Amino acid sequence: MLRLKNFYKAYPGGSKILDIPSLEIPPGIHWIKGRNGSGKTTFFKSIAGIIPSEGEILLSQKYEIRRNPVEYRLRVNYSEAEPLFPAFLSGREILEFIASAKQASSSEKEQLVESLGLNLFFENPCGTYSSGMLKKLSLAMAFLGKPELIMLDEPLITIDQVSVQILTRLIADFRNEKGVSFLISSHQDFDPSELSPDAVFQVEGGKILPLQA
Repeated sequence: MLRLKNFYKAYPGGSKILDIPSLEIPPGIHWIKGRNGSGKTTFFKSIAGIIPSEGEILLSQKYEIRRNPVEYRLRVNYSEAEPLFPAFLSGREILEFIASAKQASSSEKEQLVESLGLNLFFENPCGTYSSGMLKKLSLAMAFLGKPELIMLDEPLITIDQVSVQILTRLIADFRNEKGVSFLISSHQDFDPSELSPDAVFQVEGGKILPLQA
């Protein structure tokens, strides 16, 4: 599903964050574990193409992040741990912009709005949103379009238990019905009876190493 070769990311001053000569992540639902500051979010943002990195990032043996930037980004979605949006824009305006960029249909967008309860505050400017509202908007964005990989960074923080159950069902449905793969970083665990990982990877010392699921 995802292959990294000679992947390298450093701070502007040159200090190494991640140095991964080779890594293959198969299709499935995978936990990305690691302490705070280990490089998990940097890894996600690099894979999403939000921040630059060195080396090759190849999706589905077809789409390389630099050689095929448009095709790659259409298939890789990301929800941030602590999302921030322009305070003057409404949730509707932001979601419609992302839906257009991801070539998502109106019906897809409306289904996500309804299932995550965004319609309760959708027309209000994001500057009025609580952290939970911002998180739900970010999560909805991650499921738009026809992704092959969805990355969720700390998806359970700031959302209530009902939203956790809705998110769990969304992940399971997208995996089982659409074949979407997931990379999930979370200090809180999903209910293992409803959602369990196919593999676990540990971020430590600038490396990402597979662990037993």
